[in-house]
Amino acid sequence: MKQYILSLLIALIVGQSQLPVASMVVITDPEILSSREIDMDYRYRVSSVSNIFKDNILLNIAYMDGRVSSAKDINWEEVNKPFHSEFTLEPNQSFAYHDVILPEYKDKVVVTTNARFNKQDGFKTDGYLYGDGVCQLASLINWAARDAKLEVEQFTNHDFATIPEVPKKYGVAIYLDPGNLASSARKNLYITNNQDKPVTFHFDYEEGQLKISVSKVT
Repeated sequence: MKQYILSLLIALIVGQSQLPVASMVVITDPEILSSREIDMDYRYRVSSVSNIFKDNILLNIAYMDGRVSSAKDINWEEVNKPFHSEFTLEPNQSFAYHDVILPEYKDKVVVTTNARFNKQDGFKTDGYLYGDGVCQLASLINWAARDAKLEVEQFTNHDFATIPEVPKKYGVAIYLDPGNLASSARKNLYITNNQDKPVTFHFDYEEGQLKISVSKVT
């Protein structure tokens, strides 16, 4: 009997030694590389025009994150509600503001804003141009990306008009003309993740403020 009990104890001890050892997983918060924001209630000195700019900017983000895929999906009350959106670029992947891109980005671009800023897409006009205001969003993205030390390429600036709260050196003019694709590809904004880890662009809209933050997995 004693021999049996001793054998049982040995078996239990040996069995315990073969149990898997739990490993500790440390979860760390992402590193914030940059953060910039603008007041969406003041996009232009004329209130009626400012509101059109605001609506077009928010609609552009709704297209980008998939809440809107065509003009028939647009519910302006929903578009103007607070939201959080984001997209992630893996190392060497690129973002382009619209989908008419330069040949060298053909295999790199994985994210665009998914819109063409025209009447058919449901964008508004102040009487001058459909989609007025999207250049302001592009410029804010440009500012955040450059602050994050990402690789940015642009061929146009926005010197012809001031963008409230955005320094002039970050202004970028965006335009898409289906009749002139070569020109449109240069009126774009290209951002490439030159980091060794994924980076995420966060878009937060709350209490009239639009904030773009760029974070990196650590």
